[in-house]
Order: sequence, then C-alpha cells, then structure tokens
Amino acid sequence: MAKSTKTLSLPSIVDLDALDTIRDQLLEALESGGGVTVNGSDVERVSTNALFMLLSAAETARHNENPFEVKAPSESLVAAIDRLGLAEPFAGVMEGY
Repeated sequence: MAKSTKTLSLPSIVDLDALDTIRDQLLEALESGGGVTVNGSDVERVSTNALFMLLSAAETARHNENPFEVKAPSESLVAAIDRLGLAEPFAGVMEGY
C-alpha cells in the first residue's frame, strides 16, 4: 500500500509568530511516513528561520526516504531564497527551481 502525501500551505506572512504552527504541521506530516508537499504560492514575506526550517524538514524527509517538495513558490519566496544565497539547497526540493 502506497503511503499518502500530506500537503500544507504556507500563510502569506511566514514570520516568527507563524513558525510554531508551521513546525507542528511539518512534524505531523513527516511523522505520517509519507511524502510532504508544501504550497508556497501565498507567501508574501518569509523569515530566514522559516527557510531553514523548510530545509531541515526536507533533509528529515530525505533521511527517511520520503519525498518532500515545495510547490508553486511565490515570487517573494523565491526572492528571499535567492537573497539569502539558498538557491542551491532549495534546488532539490523546489518545483521549477
């Protein structure tokens, strides 16, 4: 039986106030044993900590041999990744990057 993929959508503002909720959603999705898809289409502003949390979640999924993907990244999300020099780490997990 194939494991299901859990999808979560990032809010428009991904700042320190949103991190606990997003972390809990990511942990739940990762612990389910299937893949994780993160929709980044609504992101208008994202903190550096949030980007590192996404990379950490992607590494955990990879370690557990489960797929992890950031789909439909907004222009703001891509700009933040580029501005922080994180293009290479995100290249393996972000659709169309």
